[in-house]
Amino acid sequence: MTAPDLADWRTYDAPTLPRVLDAALERFAEQGYHGTSIRDLAAEAGLSVPGVYHHYKSKQEILLALMMAVMDELLERSAAALADAPDDPSAQFDALVESLLRFHMFRRRQAFVGSSEIRSLVPENRQRYVERRDEQQRMLDRVVLAGAASGVFGTPYPTDAARAVASLCVGVASWYREDGPLTPDELVARHLVLARGLVQA
Repeated sequence: MTAPDLADWRTYDAPTLPRVLDAALERFAEQGYHGTSIRDLAAEAGLSVPGVYHHYKSKQEILLALMMAVMDELLERSAAALADAPDDPSAQFDALVESLLRFHMFRRRQAFVGSSEIRSLVPENRQRYVERRDEQQRMLDRVVLAGAASGVFGTPYPTDAARAVASLCVGVASWYREDGPLTPDELVARHLVLARGLVQA
């Protein structure tokens, strides 16, 4: 995947994935991993079956590469949002929550495949993916714990609150539509109120 312009982590252009991974995103989102064959992926990518195998050894390797590419972008955007925010828990919390919300608005299909197809990863690959996913949660945990320790956040349950905030952001991918009643900025503003409430900001 082409690295996003981290100078503006709020901006989302069309994702640029390698041809086979782009095909996998389309087919896995529509048909699911188990409902998609290598022949399906080859047809979607405009390649022969041997052409797909030239790049990836198996369909499982394709799934892992796709999910890791999506997670890489999420982590890069989150890190950029934190780096862009003032060095205090409240500002960093807002920036990180906003980044998570925007990702799950503008990368809905990627988020859907990532959440629904984790069950299709073999144990070794699932462990690798979960380790990367947990990096994202730890970013949020650290900010909320720092806010609770400094008295900026009043929650007595900072790690539970951080998980609840993450779930709030991830859930946006299941219902957000670009032609819906809220603009992205309006949705971010509304959900920041909800997220701040969870940590008792």
